[in-house]
Amino acid sequence: MSKSIARERLKELIQELAIVRGKVTLSSGKEADYYIDLRRVTLHHEAAPLVGEVMLEMLDAAELDFTNVGGLTMGADPVGTAIMHTARNADRAIDAFVVRKAQKSYGMGRQVEGPSVEGKNVIVLEDTSTTGGSALTAVEGVRKAGGNVVAVAVIVDRDTGAKERIEDEAGVPYLFAYGKDELGL
Repeated sequence: MSKSIARERLKELIQELAIVRGKVTLSSGKEADYYIDLRRVTLHHEAAPLVGEVMLEMLDAAELDFTNVGGLTMGADPVGTAIMHTARNADRAIDAFVVRKAQKSYGMGRQVEGPSVEGKNVIVLEDTSTTGGSALTAVEGVRKAGGNVVAVAVIVDRDTGAKERIEDEAGVPYLFAYGKDELGL
């Protein structure tokens, strides 16, 4: 599928499956007139591969050097695996990882699970971001695990300050595949 067709089809699926209108309280505690439930897309049989294609294309267009992708569980998990599978289908080795909200107090005591990120260039992912808090938690966890965060990337940016906060506090670029205006929000 061509890049422009994949991007347009994913946009249609986000609009059809993920946007829920009505008053909601977001994880940040803020209220909104709509909710973007991207798990309805990232876990969908047709949309998930498109997520991988669109996100990997966006990251490649930004000319970022990275070998690992992931973020705070649970929103980032399917995004990371979609990118990992898309990369594998193109004979590229990109590993995914999962960041827990807090370090485990048992077993290996890790906060970042999966192949090691130590010494690796990584992209921190999120499905959508309102305040940037989840992505910043993931950035902190990855850095504690020895990873070099080169960017934060999300599928949908709500245009509510996450970009500015992440770029200011984490000191890395913030990329997004779709803005709220492009989705008609």
